[in-house]
Amino acid sequence: MPGPDTVSDGQLLRAACHTGEEFGRFYARHERRLLAYLVRRTGSGELAADLCAEVFAAALAACRAGAEPPEVPVAWLFAVANHKLADSARRARVEDRARRALQMRAIELTRGQISEIEALFAESEVETLVRDLSPDQRRAVLEHVIDERDYREIADGLRCSESVVRKRVSRGLAELRLRLEEGR
Repeated sequence: MPGPDTVSDGQLLRAACHTGEEFGRFYARHERRLLAYLVRRTGSGELAADLCAEVFAAALAACRAGAEPPEVPVAWLFAVANHKLADSARRARVEDRARRALQMRAIELTRGQISEIEALFAESEVETLVRDLSPDQRRAVLEHVIDERDYREIADGLRCSESVVRKRVSRGLAELRLRLEEGR
């Protein structure tokens, strides 16, 4: 298989059906970004780690079940994450069905590891910049700019129109631009 920089996520997922090493490369490529996203959404490093493990376990289970890799694997990964987030909020716990099906044991995190996970977002300059935006603008900007989600996907998650999301992102970015210019 070509070097790590030339292999697409789709190629890694197709290969993951046959070897855990390739899924490990996919995992390594997206773990930090997914963890940061989950920490931001949950406010908890421990919960984010549990959800992240379940998201990747579900992705691996789909690969092993012979599912065709999605056209944009990272978007699919974040869609799985949103589904797991919604499930955990509804049930008030993280479902571990995918991990159990793969016979993966739960990971016990130390306080230090939890702090490191929470620091993925807490120490971010982005957090400082967006902190004072309205909650709607902050979420739209973070999901579109940082998580690289498209407007339609965000709108579906927020149960609003795509134009509302575009407006929130536009206004949020304009506010950030103004603050940065004033800070010079």
